[in-house]
Amino acid sequence: MVTDSLDARVDEILKNLGHRATGPRRKVARLLASKRGAFSAESINEELPGVGRATVYRTIRLLAEAGVLCRALLPDGSPRYSIDHSWHHHHLICSSCETVEEFRSSELERLLCELSDEIPGRVLGHQVDFYLTCPDCLQ
Repeated sequence: MVTDSLDARVDEILKNLGHRATGPRRKVARLLASKRGAFSAESINEELPGVGRATVYRTIRLLAEAGVLCRALLPDGSPRYSIDHSWHHHHLICSSCETVEEFRSSELERLLCELSDEIPGRVLGHQVDFYLTCPDCLQ
């Protein structure tokens, strides 16, 4: 899903999940659509003082379940979210500043496909996150 269409499609997305697109949920979606990079649910909550905390967290959870948001875990286990642009990717997570970047590699995908031949059963998916110290934190 393209970032710019999140705000416009939130009614449809929530309806498909069996939920109403209330005014507060639309405010959450509008703010999420404006985000570039990863964010925490708490940071969204802080930016929307007029929207209840439970609404912010539930809306983020619903949009993650719908595949609109991508979820990555920091080393301490706390989640960060970003708009899922519908292309397969992995994450680079800085253990120092907690930034989360998308990472794509055709070589890694090829290797993962080869490994799936060695795994008994049918692989349904995978998740690869790289924990590192980013270049900015190394300086």
